[in-house]
Amino acid sequence: MQTVHEEAGLNYHRCRWCGTASFRRLLCPVCASSDLKPEHSAGPGVVVRSGVVHRYTEAARNESLVRFPEGFVFRCRVVGAAPHRVAVGARVRPVAGGAPDAGEVVFELCEPPAHDEWF
Repeated sequence: MQTVHEEAGLNYHRCRWCGTASFRRLLCPVCASSDLKPEHSAGPGVVVRSGVVHRYTEAARNESLVRFPEGFVFRCRVVGAAPHRVAVGARVRPVAGGAPDAGEVVFELCEPPAHDEWF
């Protein structure tokens, strides 16, 4: 039986010609083939770049590049901690109940950072 987080995951495509995994692409980013087969990722990934963004809203939010074990990197929003507390190397998982095909991809930290009293 799958857990809620395993069911959340996200759907991506793998090129039938060269095997490259990609997310939200019409053509393979390596060989430009349109012969893509859909696959499902359980979704745990690792943050490879993290930044705080203030555009379009008054509240700051996090935007991170996350590398997935299937071999692709995608920009998404990470929740579960203050935007400046999302560290490179942090493990993330899809937010349960989210619909990644509908719009913004949102992930949460697997292990939220410890709360510091000094800020």
